[in-house]
Amino acid sequence: MAAGRELEGGIYDYDGLQVGDRYWTGRIDVTEAHVVGFAGLSGDLFDVHMDEEFAQAHGFPARIAHGLLVLAMADGLKNRAAARIRAIASMGWTDWRFRRPVLIGDRIRARITVAGKKPHRDPTRGILTLQLAVHNQHDLVVQEGLTLLLCKRTGPGGSG
Repeated sequence: MAAGRELEGGIYDYDGLQVGDRYWTGRIDVTEAHVVGFAGLSGDLFDVHMDEEFAQAHGFPARIAHGLLVLAMADGLKNRAAARIRAIASMGWTDWRFRRPVLIGDRIRARITVAGKKPHRDPTRGILTLQLAVHNQHDLVVQEGLTLLLCKRTGPGGSG
């Protein structure tokens, strides 16, 4: 992977990014309301998320947030970071790993790195591969993986 740059705030398109470019998102606290709301929305009422005694009996210090909730929160942080990408659509998530539990009260943020670039068949678009590493307040990686973004091009072949 190329050295890349630490990106400043602003909006970047496919042609304005290079492999290795990276930035941090802001932070968000994972709350009881997030966990309960996600459980209701998703139907995932698994005891490790909803029952303190169950979670502790299975080796966790407390109830844990849903892995997919944390992934969704990381994507939201990406979409409102100071450095943003002129994306058209998400094309999927791959190689996503839940490394450590996220507890209610944890504060997360994401480190985003451009891991790859691929031209699209439409010359006004390109596909970026982003590597996300979600960190907690102790700077430990709790989740990580890749996402593909269909992006607008404004450079050669793009629409300007």
